[in-house]
Amino acid sequence: MMTQKNKSRNSQPDHVIAHPAKAALHPRNKHQGRYDFEKLIQLSPDLTRYVLFNQYQVETIDFTRPEAVKALNKALLKSFYGINDWDIPANYLCPPVPGRADYIHYIADLLGQNAQIPTGKSIRILDIGVGANCIYPLIGHCEYGWSFLGSDIDKVALASASRIILANEHLADAVEVRWQPSASNIFKGLIKPDELFDATLCNPPFHTSIAEASSGTQRKWKNLAKNQTATQKSTLNFGGLASEISYPGGEAAYIKLMIEESVHYKTQCLWFTTLVSKESNLGGIYRALQSAKVADSKTMDMTQGQKKSRLVAWTFKDHSQQTDWRNKRFNQK
Repeated sequence: MMTQKNKSRNSQPDHVIAHPAKAALHPRNKHQGRYDFEKLIQLSPDLTRYVLFNQYQVETIDFTRPEAVKALNKALLKSFYGINDWDIPANYLCPPVPGRADYIHYIADLLGQNAQIPTGKSIRILDIGVGANCIYPLIGHCEYGWSFLGSDIDKVALASASRIILANEHLADAVEVRWQPSASNIFKGLIKPDELFDATLCNPPFHTSIAEASSGTQRKWKNLAKNQTATQKSTLNFGGLASEISYPGGEAAYIKLMIEESVHYKTQCLWFTTLVSKESNLGGIYRALQSAKVADSKTMDMTQGQKKSRLVAWTFKDHSQQTDWRNKRFNQK
């Protein structure tokens, strides 16, 4: 229980809204319920300056402040995943950890297919757009021991991801990063002829432009009855450079290209997956999958608080071929 002394350590602006309850997270997600700030602060004292009480006397942080989100991420990664050294450059995407963990757990379900979930470094995952934060490989390796290849078109982001890997010794032989030299390609020019992947994952750029992203952020805070300053209006709460959050045609165009390119690597990967933020994009995605003549596809709904998204997965292997793949690769030590 909080003492009165701790409770008053930070003043509370009236407009700060508590982080939405993390409802409907995957059952294996470690971030159920509210954050235990007392425990997090013990492991990461720097978080103290950002923790405050909302109007309901519930501890929270101001999620519109990127530095506050980054401090929370540092504490969560250290507490739950043993990442003792994590940081990102200014203005790069600082994602919420619980939602990223959900994606990893749903991929585990996909690979397990109602059987035992495969674990260990022989399971290799390709993270498209690993970013400066390297968040998916960190969680995926900690939870299931998988190995990862993370790709990005941004060399600064890759340098940041590499620094995180080198700073945490247990990641050194489990996570590799690789530059994608063409912003017009996803798999092409990245996957080598002899490489195999058990799954790919991607959180594609959502917006068609930075202007659209800024407009969406303003609507978001307006819907939350957020009192905004001019600075807040022009800043995304989780940050992000143009290449991280926008793409010509938005996520629909990006995922369509991903599906088209996946055809050329259908023998090298069991499952291709992506997050889909806009439900209205699903129809176009399903048509693209049909045109690509995939053997199987799945859609998994994901909900974190007020945010709803879904994971779309596809494979070019029929059920017999999927079984053969699992028998050959998932039993390796």
